This record gives sequence, C-alpha cells and structure tokens, in this order.
Amino acid sequence: MAPQRFHEQFEQIQRALPGVPLAMGPDDSAEFIYEKGVVLARDGEEAQVVEDAVRAHFTATEGLVPDHVRRAGPMTNRSGITRIRVGDPGQGVSGADRTVAGALRALRGAEDRTGRRLVSRNHVVSIAVNACPGDEPVPVGSGETPNPAVAQAAREEDGGAVAVLVVDTGLMHDYRSYPPLGRTEGDAQIQETDPDGVLQQYVGHGTFIAGLVAAVAPDTHVTVRNTLNDAGAILEYDFGDRLFDAVEQGGWPDIVSLSAGTSNGRVDGLLGVAAFMDELRDRHTLLVAAAGNNASATPFWPAAYAALPEYADAVLSVGALRGDGEFGACFSNHGPWVRVYAPGERLVSALTGFDRPVPYVYQHSTYDVCRYGFGYSCTCQSPRHTGVLSETRAATEGKPDQVMFEGLASWSGTSFATPLVAGLVAAHMKAHQETDPRAAARQLLASGAEFAEVRGHHVPALLPPAWRPVAVGQLAASV
Repeated sequence: MAPQRFHEQFEQIQRALPGVPLAMGPDDSAEFIYEKGVVLARDGEEAQVVEDAVRAHFTATEGLVPDHVRRAGPMTNRSGITRIRVGDPGQGVSGADRTVAGALRALRGAEDRTGRRLVSRNHVVSIAVNACPGDEPVPVGSGETPNPAVAQAAREEDGGAVAVLVVDTGLMHDYRSYPPLGRTEGDAQIQETDPDGVLQQYVGHGTFIAGLVAAVAPDTHVTVRNTLNDAGAILEYDFGDRLFDAVEQGGWPDIVSLSAGTSNGRVDGLLGVAAFMDELRDRHTLLVAAAGNNASATPFWPAAYAALPEYADAVLSVGALRGDGEFGACFSNHGPWVRVYAPGERLVSALTGFDRPVPYVYQHSTYDVCRYGFGYSCTCQSPRHTGVLSETRAATEGKPDQVMFEGLASWSGTSFATPLVAGLVAAHMKAHQETDPRAAARQLLASGAEFAEVRGHHVPALLPPAWRPVAVGQLAASV
C-alpha cells in the first residue's frame, strides 16, 4: 500500500506554520493548500470593495455571519495585499472552506465587470519537492562524483561573473567544504538538526541547488537566501514581500532560480506576487522557476507566468526529465506553460556531512509502484526504504529508516532541473559575453536545445554537457 505522502507533507507544513489553520482545496481535493477563513485582496479601494461585497453576501446567505468580515493581521504588506478574515477557522475544514468559497463567489461578478483580479485564497507556496516530492535525498558512496560533473571554469578575462540568486532554504554549515561552492555565499540554514542531531526534512535543499548551479556554471557568483526556511513553505500573503527582500538585499541579480510555487485553480497567476511580477517584468532579471511535482498539466505559479504574454520574456519554466533524458519524469508537471525540460532524476550534488557524517531518518516510505502509473524504474520506488510517518498507517518492507550523509546526495524533482537550466543560461552568458539573461535564454533555446518526449509531445530539452544519463527500465505502454 502506497503511503499517503501528500497528507503526511500537509501535516509537516502545518507544523511548520504554527497558529495558521490550513486546509486542502478546493473541497479537500488536495490540489493546493491554503489558510482557512481568509481571503486576499489588493489594498486600498479594492480591499474595501471586497469587504463590502463579502459582507453583503454573508448578510443575504442563511447561516453565514457577517461579523467575520474584518481585516486580519497587518492592514497591508509591501506587495499591496490585505488579508481579510471571512470565516472562523474553528468551524472546521468544511465550514471555513464554505465561507472562503462564498467570498470568492461574491466577487466573481465584480471581477468580470472590471476585468481585474480582486480576491484570492491565501495559498501556501512550498518548495516543489515538499508538498509532492519527487523523492527524498539519498546518500551516495564516497567514490561517486557529482552529476552533472563540475564543468571547467572560464577564464577571468572572459567577462565578469554572472550573478545567480537561489531563493530557497539556506546553506548548510559545512557547504564551503565542497570546493565548487567556494564562490557561493548567503544565508545559513536555520536549525539543521533536531535535538538528537538528526537532519530535519529538506534542510539541504538550497545547498543541493547551489551545488548544481556551481557544477554547470562554476565561475558564477551564487547567492542563497533562506526565504523558504520553514519546511520550504510560506503563505502567499508573505511570499511577494520575501521575494522583494531576496532580490533587493544584494541588488537585482541576472538570474533568480526558484524551486517553489503552488497551483491555485486559475490561469492568471497569484494575487500575492502580482506586484513582484510586475516589477520583475520591467527589470533585466530572468526568473527560472520549477514547474512542480504534481504530474499535472494544471498551471503551477510562478513558473506558469511563462505562458502569459506580458511575462513570457521574464520567466523560464522548467519541467523534469527522467534519468536517461529522453522522456518526462513521472512526477513532473507538464503542459504548454512549461517552456523547457532538463534532467531531474537522481542528480548528485552537495548536501552535508563533509566535516563529519550526519544521520537522517526517512519520514515517508517509498511506493510499491509508481504513484502516477508509469512503468519505468522511477524514483517513486527508489531507494527502497520505510518511513516513520507512513509506518503509522501501513507497514512496508525496505531499508532501515536511518541513513548517514557524508557530503554528496542523490535527489530528484523539478526543484533540481531548474538550477541546471539557470546554470546553463549563466554559462551561455559567460561564454558569449552576453549581458542580457533573457536574450541568453532565447539564444540557448534556439540553438542549444534538444528534444525529449513528454506525454506524447516533443518538447525542448536542455542537457548539461557534463551530465551523465542514468539507465532506466523500459517504459510501459501507458506512458
């Protein structure tokens, strides 16, 4: 029996956001996670329109209480967004979801008349490996090398270093013990281990990503921010603010590598990041964003901004290929809004344990079969292990829960295909002395892309020159 990993991760995210009551939606379908009893609106007159319309809706609807319609928390934030409480989280999931859905319906007519987004759920944005992980990190043997291998650095006289900002979790304490990260700097990972010295879930996510950028583009200046420190999760209300903080702390970079997002059941983006996206559009920065690991064609934001004409030049969305680079990975999101694919299974990069081995305990078991119905030897089943949380539901056979990390790890997800593409764009800029990252991305897709097959479609794929394919079993006919 496969573990209910999404529900396990939901509980993990809820623990990471104490005091914020969360629900899965819509209607407990687990498409996304959001804050119960709260909606978001643009500040100022539009927020007042939302409050008035929602209050009128509650007054006219039996069983709904208008007194719940009030500002919640700070009046606004830097992204120009206001939280409005429309329901009592203590009503439970169904009650709180009903009030939020009612608030959204109450503004639908006004949105249609104005042609402008007025209201939204307060979604949880998480690192793409978290709510629906590709797999969990796996220690690799001492004799194994990074994959992709570390490329040769360019000559210093071939232009200055390209600046890549990784917006993720922070850097592990021993990251400088990994030579390719010698030019990397940024925020420290907060609380790497629990009181027993065991690694927390996903704490090495940002370090692993930085190692991939450094491998593909070794002379790039990489900065890592711990914007997504708490289990890789943050509320949409806060996300735009934190993105502004990340890019402005050291000046807007050439490239932002972002392996986080959420779906929201819409095709016009996230209200909470609208201000940031408008600012990004007018900058020179290129946002390289992960497509997500839900095996879905539903737009995953911010990556899906790549399909909106006004942002298409500023955003490059990245899906994941399986180990051989020929087909899409089973977990990868897909669809016309995904601009390019890159290897995303069993990549090898830096984690922790360089100075001394560090233990890690798996919380989630592997699956008995591919949870998406694929027939190749995907990461759903590998490496075989049990998990503490899953075992409370159903016992599974496999390796012991605890492993030791001694530097490098193998990990899978669109989270990691993304920094490969960010690194390739940076390397192209360096090699061709191109100062415009958006132009470099266009040039790279036009001249350097190969093709892979994803869900029956031929799609552009970028394969790092030093990447080594990983053998996989034969695909099932259903793929």
